[in-house]
Amino acid sequence: MAIVCRLARAQDLERANALVVGSMNDLAARHGFGSIGVVRPPNFAMFSLGDDPDGLWVVDGDAGQILGFAFSWICDDLWFLAQLFVSPEHQGYGIGRELLRRTLEHAQKMRAAKKALITFTFNSVSQGLYIRHGLFPRFPIYNFSVARESLMSRLQSAPLRCVPIENTASQLHSLSQIDIQALGVSREKHHKYLINDSVTRGVTVYEGNDCVGYIYIADGHIGPLAVTQASVLGPAFRTALNLAAAHGSEQVSAFLPGSSAAVLSIAVEHGMRIALPMVLMSSHDFGDWNRYLPRNPGFM
Repeated sequence: MAIVCRLARAQDLERANALVVGSMNDLAARHGFGSIGVVRPPNFAMFSLGDDPDGLWVVDGDAGQILGFAFSWICDDLWFLAQLFVSPEHQGYGIGRELLRRTLEHAQKMRAAKKALITFTFNSVSQGLYIRHGLFPRFPIYNFSVARESLMSRLQSAPLRCVPIENTASQLHSLSQIDIQALGVSREKHHKYLINDSVTRGVTVYEGNDCVGYIYIADGHIGPLAVTQASVLGPAFRTALNLAAAHGSEQVSAFLPGSSAAVLSIAVEHGMRIALPMVLMSSHDFGDWNRYLPRNPGFM
């Protein structure tokens, strides 16, 4: 079949998002995990399209439907593949390879020194494709979840003091400095997105008078979370659990790097269980993942 790959437009994103969720649920169901996603407004993709339109691509079908979608973003010298999905009915025709080629051209154009993504551990076909392009598995990332009612009986007082994040130049600079320490890159533009997201609450956390990190919570989900030093990650995660439980959602969840024994132990201590296994793949080691918890596989 002929593959027509083009840059995405704003009017494509809702249909592309439906394709992503449908493909993701199909893959998860085939591996025994059932449906794992619901269709929500593609707010982050829309933000990223306005920020850097060269990072979003679609493949059109003969009848005008979208057969595949890829979305990458860049911060400093880090290129991150947020999404790459092909409709289940059209896999095996080279659509994924073509989309990956276009997004990697985006990385080359922007002179990204590091490339990374997060994908399902059981997605062996895609992992093989990424390995052939120089992105290798580094460590697992687990989506942990617990019923809020069960969590409440296990919580203790939050160990860190919280101050709401404000949309000021000095605050954005402070948040960027935390990211540079934890990840090696500034994500100031992504903080602007989160601060203006109506469902997300952000706080900076303090140990005494010292700002030691930040936490975002949305609908009971924790992340991103970053701290200035690894020793603070445990207290920050305990604080985040308190914040998420107070949010009122039925479930509390978080993506936790398998390389961080501290947060994994705290999660199990609070009755959290692994809901979905994922893996970070990258061209180079980067960041200190004892100082950072991702928001989701697309945002990182």
